[in-house]
Amino acid sequence: MGVYSVAEAKNRLPSLIDKALAGEEVVITRRGKPLVEIKPTAAQPVERRHDHIRKMDQWLFSRTRSRPRLGMTSVELLKQMYEADDG
Repeated sequence: MGVYSVAEAKNRLPSLIDKALAGEEVVITRRGKPLVEIKPTAAQPVERRHDHIRKMDQWLFSRTRSRPRLGMTSVELLKQMYEADDG
């Protein structure tokens, strides 16, 4: 269980919300006494919350793999570019 003062909660609210969504118990205190608990409004399966991230990763990976290779490293490419500028 995470216990935070009102001042801490004010400064860290987004991360406290993320912790509560991840299933951690988050309690906010005032003068050392429990005041409020942050918890999700409805139980959400973990896979659904992160599904959009997984889809974006898959899209980016497939997009990267579908491009043709240059056959050289970025260092070699930069060398060629600078050599062309010098010549």
